[in-house]
Amino acid sequence: MARSRLSTALSEGFLSLPEDGDIVVIRPPVGHDLSDLPRDRTRIIHGFRPDADFWSEMGFEVARSTENAALTIVVVPRSKRQARALVAKAATLGGAIVVDGAKTDGVDGLFREIRSRLGEMPSITKAHGRLFAFTATAADFADWAHEGPEKGPQGYYIQPGIFSEDGTDRGSVLLAETLPAKLGARVADLGAGWGYLAAQVLTRDTVEQVHLVEAEADALDCARLNITDDRAAFHWADARDFTADQPFDTVVCNPPFHTSRKAEPSLGEAFIAAAARLLSPQGELWLVANRHLPYEAALREAFTTVEEAGGDSAFKIFRAARPKRDRGRRR
Repeated sequence: MARSRLSTALSEGFLSLPEDGDIVVIRPPVGHDLSDLPRDRTRIIHGFRPDADFWSEMGFEVARSTENAALTIVVVPRSKRQARALVAKAATLGGAIVVDGAKTDGVDGLFREIRSRLGEMPSITKAHGRLFAFTATAADFADWAHEGPEKGPQGYYIQPGIFSEDGTDRGSVLLAETLPAKLGARVADLGAGWGYLAAQVLTRDTVEQVHLVEAEADALDCARLNITDDRAAFHWADARDFTADQPFDTVVCNPPFHTSRKAEPSLGEAFIAAAARLLSPQGELWLVANRHLPYEAALREAFTTVEEAGGDSAFKIFRAARPKRDRGRRR
């Protein structure tokens, strides 16, 4: 097996681990190679539930945040604004900073930006990515710092790195406009994000409860600020394996369809299966999807009635009713 950038950096003497103190790794994805780090003093900082659960199961301490570190490793996310914010956070923790990321996630651009501020710094390129190391203070990246949700131009709380971080998503808006005036009393929003769709559901006077199920804790933090209605409940959970104490009358969903830059329809299909499992026998799913995503077969496997209920040239909206009892439901 080819060595990772971190393993190469350590084995070739490019990077050395501190003898004492905590090693902090910020937002490593599932399967990221951390095999050379001492598990007993390595902490993972993560807010994405599937990844956080993975690292916890691997025996690492996992938390949302930390205040200090002897060494901080930032794994570059796809969001440029979030990457900058993570570097700024690392600069407040003390100790050395390592940035590791793929070229497709913008690591080279981040390297150039940091080099322009701090001067030349060592780096290694390997496996279509780059790893580089430096030391810095909070003042060096004060303009990159981001401490939490802030109101965006449309009046909703948002923050870097979450889905639709720049404002409302067109697909969610279309789905909200298509929803009927009356919905079931008990509603779940799977993959609720920062709460736009759930907020629209709460305008229906037939709704008694809305459960927002969201895997990204940063997005859920925003949702709690965007929705202050007592009928709302918030769950930091992977919708694919979320369980509830009683079935839902309605599920609304704008499911994710990629974990990297490549579309993965299986993600949306898993959300469809989860909806079928969570709904009552007469329940309904309302789902929006990009037109190129082939969800029709999965919907027909999981539901008795499936119809396209609206959309436009880019999105399609489905209504699916009466989940099949032998599909997706836990007994």
